[in-house]
Amino acid sequence: MFKGIHIYNRPFVEEDAAALLGIQIKNRNFFERFSMERSKDFYSIESQRERIRRFEEDQLSDQAYNFGIFKDDGTLIGTINLFQVVRGSLQSAFIGYFLDKIHNGKGYTTEAVKLLVDYAFNELKLHRIEAGVMPHNIGSIRVLEKAGFHKEGIAIKSVKINGKWEDHQVLAVINPLED
Repeated sequence: MFKGIHIYNRPFVEEDAAALLGIQIKNRNFFERFSMERSKDFYSIESQRERIRRFEEDQLSDQAYNFGIFKDDGTLIGTINLFQVVRGSLQSAFIGYFLDKIHNGKGYTTEAVKLLVDYAFNELKLHRIEAGVMPHNIGSIRVLEKAGFHKEGIAIKSVKINGKWEDHQVLAVINPLED
């Protein structure tokens, strides 16, 4: 668990499945505007339990690191992850996140991203973290820039979202401890 001023990030445990399902259902239309296609059974408690089991396996195999974003009172308000972890000469990963729509604009996502970047550089010893954001998602781009990411360019038609190939603004941050 890594704690910030208003929130903390911690790995999911099976007991989080109901809260994870709740936030997914509550924000379904909002999240699906920015995410890859989800199967119909995604919105079931068993599917969320299976996701949490995969999260644990991915972390053990150093493939991905998935965390819940929790308010200080223990309420789950979002998810954040490092995925496609590559070791060897790259030492990199991608970052992704979702925050409950009612909590947007309060600085929670920026805080969660800063905590995860710190973890990635100090604990996982990564060199680079990359993000891809739909260019019209100005709020998410602002979150990343506040967390130290810089724009690198546009990846043309790089991710299929809701059946359509979408462009993504590429942003990245480099481990400052390696300079």
